[in-house]
Amino acid sequence: MITLNSSVIPPLKPTKVVIGMSGGVDSSVAAWMLKEQGYEVIGLFMKNWEDDDNQEYCSARQDWLDVVSVADLIGIDVEAVNFAAQYRERVFAEFLREYAAGRTPNPDVLCNAEIKFKAFLDYAMSLGADAIATGHYARVRHEGGKVQLLKAVDASKDQSYFLHRLTQSQLANVLFPLGEIPKTEVRKIAEKIGLHNAKKKDSTGICFIGERPFREFLNRYLPHTPGPIKTPEGQIVGEHMGLAFFTLGQRKGIGLGGSQDGNGDAWYVARKDMASNTLYVVQGHEHPWLLAIKLSAIDASWVSGVAPTPGNYLAKTRYRQADSACTLSAGNDAQSFELNFPDVQWAVTPGQSAVLYDGEICLGGGIISA
Repeated sequence: MITLNSSVIPPLKPTKVVIGMSGGVDSSVAAWMLKEQGYEVIGLFMKNWEDDDNQEYCSARQDWLDVVSVADLIGIDVEAVNFAAQYRERVFAEFLREYAAGRTPNPDVLCNAEIKFKAFLDYAMSLGADAIATGHYARVRHEGGKVQLLKAVDASKDQSYFLHRLTQSQLANVLFPLGEIPKTEVRKIAEKIGLHNAKKKDSTGICFIGERPFREFLNRYLPHTPGPIKTPEGQIVGEHMGLAFFTLGQRKGIGLGGSQDGNGDAWYVARKDMASNTLYVVQGHEHPWLLAIKLSAIDASWVSGVAPTPGNYLAKTRYRQADSACTLSAGNDAQSFELNFPDVQWAVTPGQSAVLYDGEICLGGGIISA
């Protein structure tokens, strides 16, 4: 039998757990683990996006069928709930506002805070749940009357970065069954118990966009405002379709070849000047415009409810990044902070999240502003 590590169990052990199920192998195995542990488990499939329901990139129908199949195999009840209206209002609208302002938001962070651990949590409690669970790779620990958000044991799959805006009340009755085991073990469990989705490919698309081409998707919602593409020296080397369609550090899709002097170094998006509608590009991965040793962040959210004491920590400025040593200092107000790094950081991007860690503990973070 697979057992859950005690560190993921709230102080008062729940009996009825509602788990978010996506049709993927992670949430499916998590549901099975909870059932094996002796909980009364109810699966909940969240439909968060309704546009293009019948298009090739929408997998909602197949995902629902996968959820039903898994629920039938492991012997739990399952139902579907539509949060599309809440998603459009709380997540998608903000997503478009950020892109229109020239920043690059992370909608998965907002989705977790506003939908998966707010709308979903509220709905689960209305069903009489004692706790909710998801297939996220993370852990929670109850200590000293507080709930800590911890990294997953499998560092390569850790998703605490996306969960850093969760509050004490949201984490108080959450279970992350997969936090203690590696992804390879999850696949093995799925095959052993006969889940048909044991080898189903992990979703890599943004939560509501799915696997469709990203620029093609944005084209439908954001205006095209062409402008010049310039080098740091002011030389015009091309024309862009709109600043919203580019992000700092981007290499592909700029539409530029090698340089006129023939050195052939790749072009990278380095800056966006919204006032003049100018996209600035540089050549070479290590160009000074792509490197930074400090950042400012706003809209801070701390898991404990209190900002950490200024000092030395670790931080991520994007999800697929190793932890970097940093020094935290206060910003201009209670909702802002600054990070200084002893080592240069590459393509620090406004709109993305700067997430702070104290060892394995995720402390929270904020939105990079500069």
